[in-house]
Amino acid sequence: MLPEGRLLDPAMGPRPLTDRRAVVIGAGLGGLAAAIRLGVRGYRVTVVDRLDQPGGRARVFEEDGFRFDAGPTVVTAPFLFEELWELCGKRMADSIDMRPVAPFYRIRFDDGTLFDYTGDPVRMRAEIAKLAPEDMAGYEAFVAKSEEIFRIGFEKLAHVPFGNATDMLRVAPAMMKLDSHLTVAQLVARYVKDARLRQVLSFHPLLVGGNPYSTTSIYTLIAYLERKWGVWFPMGGTGALVKGMVELLEGLGGELRLGEEVRRITVEGGRAKGVELHGGEKLPADVVVSNADSAWTYRHLVAPEHRKRWTDRKIERSRYSMSLFVWYFGTDRKYDDVAHHTILLGPRYQGLLEDIFETKVLADDFSLYLHRPTATDPSMAPAGSDAFYVLSPVPHLDADVDWEERAEPYREAIARLLSSTMLPGLEEHLVTSRLLTPDDFLSDYLSFKGAAFGIQPNLLQSAYFRPHNASEDIEGLYLVGAGTHPGAGMPGVLSTARVLDTVVPDPK
Repeated sequence: MLPEGRLLDPAMGPRPLTDRRAVVIGAGLGGLAAAIRLGVRGYRVTVVDRLDQPGGRARVFEEDGFRFDAGPTVVTAPFLFEELWELCGKRMADSIDMRPVAPFYRIRFDDGTLFDYTGDPVRMRAEIAKLAPEDMAGYEAFVAKSEEIFRIGFEKLAHVPFGNATDMLRVAPAMMKLDSHLTVAQLVARYVKDARLRQVLSFHPLLVGGNPYSTTSIYTLIAYLERKWGVWFPMGGTGALVKGMVELLEGLGGELRLGEEVRRITVEGGRAKGVELHGGEKLPADVVVSNADSAWTYRHLVAPEHRKRWTDRKIERSRYSMSLFVWYFGTDRKYDDVAHHTILLGPRYQGLLEDIFETKVLADDFSLYLHRPTATDPSMAPAGSDAFYVLSPVPHLDADVDWEERAEPYREAIARLLSSTMLPGLEEHLVTSRLLTPDDFLSDYLSFKGAAFGIQPNLLQSAYFRPHNASEDIEGLYLVGAGTHPGAGMPGVLSTARVLDTVVPDPK
């Protein structure tokens, strides 16, 4: 069963272009998906992005023969991508080669124990039998609960706008029945006792910018979502998906303008009328969609007199996700025993998360996500070489951290850990290296406070309480991306664009 909502019918094909114009700010995955969906409906779409290539956080770095996806790498719910091709009368399989990833994640605990997290129920039971056999029944009950939450939280609600309080009140009883008042960590603890298995079943919110100890348990649906649709990797990397989406947009008559920054959204009589670029050019539009960070959109692109709900005070008082320290590197040898996706858990779990999200200090220890795309696609690196990126969740820019001073020592500490665990002799085999710090999330992506995923997904910042897909303050302004409903992650941002089918009027 696919998610509910008033959706476009792929069988109808693209509609003829009208004279109605839409401007999309930002060529990230959410912005490109929104542009395609609007183009299919007959809007003349212009996408404007300040970077020199499309993709936003999903842009690509190419250095010394290595190709690095800058950001999202875990492709789940691939039907959300396939649907974009179908709406344009095409098959994604004709241009994108998607490969399943197994295991989904290899998890390494601090004591060296490995756990292969997979979508195969038999293999998962075997892994749990080795790690925590006493929790087998509890694990099965947790999976059943995750499916129950998925059926409501994703299939029924992820693609439906929460435009008013009535929408929220209508679903509140079902949400409470699903224990949405609990955090992810609290819900997991109801089912399993082993501390390591609790970490395995609760880390998913970190993939969308949430602290498992404060994120609503609705996000445990991710566990079942992965089991249902798998984890995939497009040959050529996430950048291949971006390239394919740009081709769809241009095939619909859409225009992509790179290296141009929007200075402000023009508003007249409470309605968005277009955008003004930094060079002074004005682009009139009947519909404006912002794929920029939602807090940045309101704080910097909309004048205060047009904002009654998303005031500067409300923006400042909202809680934001952690940031990320990302190290992209290539080696002149292969590490064939390293999985495509590896999670290295450190000596602390809850304490480290408190440092990152609450006290906002840069700890000496860390937990890491290691991406080795060459495990699936060797073309991401020269022959005989491997491409990697490793990311460490870190506090956003409210923390007192001078990243110009701390970046290299922090990288060296990560390299030492990797050398002593997964990648022996790493420093001797490095041939290319590049860093992305919280400063870059602010300067490159205009992420408020350098938060990598925008607004945190806790209960009072979810659904109706997030910035709405149809702006509460300005008619004709719409938001997509990680900072609106339903939230971050590839399924999340593609779903934000899907919501526009419901809230953006058809062109006349």
